[in-house]
Amino acid sequence: MLIECGVPYIGFPLRLPVHQEDLSEEEATAIIRSLQPPTQGVLITYLHDATEISYFCQQLGASIVQLHGAITPADLSRLKTLAPHLSVIKGLIVRGDNLAELEALVSELAPYVDAFITDTFDPATGACGATGKTHDWTISRKLTELSPRPVILAGGLNPTNVYAAIRAVRPAGVDVHTGVEDRSGRKSRPLVEAFVAEAHKGFALCRCPAVGTQFWKGL
Repeated sequence: MLIECGVPYIGFPLRLPVHQEDLSEEEATAIIRSLQPPTQGVLITYLHDATEISYFCQQLGASIVQLHGAITPADLSRLKTLAPHLSVIKGLIVRGDNLAELEALVSELAPYVDAFITDTFDPATGACGATGKTHDWTISRKLTELSPRPVILAGGLNPTNVYAAIRAVRPAGVDVHTGVEDRSGRKSRPLVEAFVAEAHKGFALCRCPAVGTQFWKGL
């Protein structure tokens, strides 16, 4: 359904310290390995050891990994050595007004990653992402302006606010998870279609680069 709606990147959150996985690792592996280009599976995880990340991506058949946990530049560098063809996206978690901290992370980690993704911290659960909460978009906008790597926007996005979010932040891409789910927690086709349409409209208006037409989703 996501593929039919025009979503080329499908996220699989696994080995999480807070949220419960929606699929088993075996189920995720079967789906990722069945995907045909241009659709790709993205591992979303809090793992921070280069060897474990590399092995897990190989096991899943994932060529893109989105890292939300704390990871050192040394491990990121080693990950590039272990898996040179693996695209690495590093999470930047907005916790109130922590712009200075995030600016320092961008400067420190940019040489070792392919992109960044901004997301929202939930103090009630300790979750760094998939919170359904937005954050101060001016922080994400400043990060997109200073980062030498593309910055993807996540955090509480849905069909009603993604257009405004793209106009405010001008990210390289957008990520949605809970914002296109129905009451049962499953992805809703009408919501996915509306989100994709609104996102395309926002990127077209901003005249963002082609990468802006790419959307990221978590199953």
